[in-house]
Amino acid sequence: MPSEKQKRKIRGEHCLNIFVSYELKEQLKSLAKKYDRTTSDMVRAVLRIGIPMMEGLSQAEEIMVKEYIQLFKKLRQVKSLKEI
Repeated sequence: MPSEKQKRKIRGEHCLNIFVSYELKEQLKSLAKKYDRTTSDMVRAVLRIGIPMMEGLSQAEEIMVKEYIQLFKKLRQVKSLKEI
């Protein structure tokens, strides 16, 4: 059986404390009230939906940067060939 100290550590492992703007907090509270849910439920839902979207955006950004760098290198090579 886990000790009391281990239980407390496990309980706190899944907890997040974040600071958000008053406007964002009001939007979350308003959505929660509108759909008869708790603010915590709304935050969890937004995170579940937002994390995959953020991953997709980050991957797209990464690909765009790599392709931009490749294009820039090709343009530099073409420019140096023209100078020869």
